[in-house]
Amino acid sequence: MSPSPDAPRTHLRRALVGLRRGRPPDPSDSPSDPDPAVLDLVADPFESVDDAHGRLSALERLFYERDDRRGPFLAIYSRVTREVGREIEADSFADPAWVESYLVAFADLYRQALFRFETGDIEALADPWQVAFESARAGDNLVAQDAVLGINAHVNYDLALALATVGVSPSREDKYADHCAVNAVLRRLVDEVQDRLADRYAPGLSDVDESLGRLDEALSFLALAEGRDAAWWAAVALSDSRFGVRRTAARWFLRVSSTGTAYLLLGPTVSRRLRDTLREVERGHDSTHDPGHADGD
Repeated sequence: MSPSPDAPRTHLRRALVGLRRGRPPDPSDSPSDPDPAVLDLVADPFESVDDAHGRLSALERLFYERDDRRGPFLAIYSRVTREVGREIEADSFADPAWVESYLVAFADLYRQALFRFETGDIEALADPWQVAFESARAGDNLVAQDAVLGINAHVNYDLALALATVGVSPSREDKYADHCAVNAVLRRLVDEVQDRLADRYAPGLSDVDESLGRLDEALSFLALAEGRDAAWWAAVALSDSRFGVRRTAARWFLRVSSTGTAYLLLGPTVSRRLRDTLREVERGHDSTHDPGHADGD
């Protein structure tokens, strides 16, 4: 059987992850046997916002209790999903049904990525998600890196695909306004989710937050808002039925830019000494946590 055309790219990704860990790639880099508890939560598509929030929260609790570093991203994402869902119920959008469809489709792309990783379907797994999941499993990153690697894969890669799936037309201007309205929810939550990360995973982040004041929140939101805007215009390109080359270029851009960003995010901890120093900063004065206080938001 001839090799898949994507095989060289897959081997390169594994090699890059292995080199970041300071060793050559190894067959053990392949995902281990599927975890039945995880598969039970991600095997079936999400059916509603409540279903997505409930299972994302359950996954975060599971990962938290097991010290699985895929948890920090979900600590943020489950909270965002719940809050946007509440805004849909409050009729805060011009087209709440469209926002709900887009929110569920978006969450389901994360579910699909996690399912593919758990079942070892690496060929079907998007590059930025492979970097995020493998890095989290290695446990060498900072908590902040694990969280932001997940955000990068989901916003800079998945979001455009979700928008294209539910459609950005007709009434494109209204849909774009609703897409931008979600930014207001995210802005409101930035400080809260940072506190949540500090409370559950990295107590030292509170000290960093206090020392920078609102500057870190402003910078975090700016990067997120820019990524969401880029995702919208990529979705517009993906939805253009007239020019196949435009759709192909958009998919190439999503994969290359999000994967490149993932490796840039890993850069600050390539140095073992710097990584250890930053890890101590994250741990703060109390490097322990109590899994029993998970609240499932």
